[in-house]
Amino acid sequence: MTQPVLSVVDVNTFYGSIHALRGISLEVHQGEVVALIGGNGAGKSTTLNSISGLVRPRTGQIMLDGEDLATYQAHQIMAKGIVQVPEGRRIFARLTVTENLKMGAFVVKDKALVLQRIESAFDRFPRLKQREHQVAGTLSGGEQQMLAIGRALMSDPKVLLLDEPSMGLAPVLVDQIFETIGQLHEQGTTILLVEQNARKALEIADRGYVIETGTIVLAERAADLRDNEMVQKAYLGID
Repeated sequence: MTQPVLSVVDVNTFYGSIHALRGISLEVHQGEVVALIGGNGAGKSTTLNSISGLVRPRTGQIMLDGEDLATYQAHQIMAKGIVQVPEGRRIFARLTVTENLKMGAFVVKDKALVLQRIESAFDRFPRLKQREHQVAGTLSGGEQQMLAIGRALMSDPKVLLLDEPSMGLAPVLVDQIFETIGQLHEQGTTILLVEQNARKALEIADRGYVIETGTIVLAERAADLRDNEMVQKAYLGID
């Protein structure tokens, strides 16, 4: 198999004396959607935050295209191609939709390319086009999630980290968000997806990892995880 785009090797991350990640290892290959599922407090968001440089692992390696990212700050990791859509969306509430999208392209020097990508975001999310001059804080939750994903795509990332994209959304909007993730998959975007809705995540993913108390306990093809009795009982609501 080819070298993974993203490789996490034996990563241990602490919050003070709390050992949050305990030897996490995972990999994501070009064009894959990989799901990371687990309960609340299992370490899913900490894994993404460790990868993107928001939290500094104490030991282990995180590599992008074979390059160790240990010496880079979060903004440098983003510039290298790992972009996170954070839990809770974290849009710039006082900026307009268009201004938020431009913020996602701060590493892109070509102004024409920035405008082109804004139009691509509007093509992908027509609702955002209708609200391009609206202050982002007044958008609905679903619209803010669309904006957060659109903003992340402005830098054309090598790996897109999605942290709980369906959180707090109505079922019809959850379907729309996952339809968008499916379209990105078809277009070849490489995605590491953290998602509480394990059923939806495993329907769209190629492979998946199950994390419990900071440790990876299962790593299988998504279809095999869907058929796994433990996963069905713990995460899919199947007795």
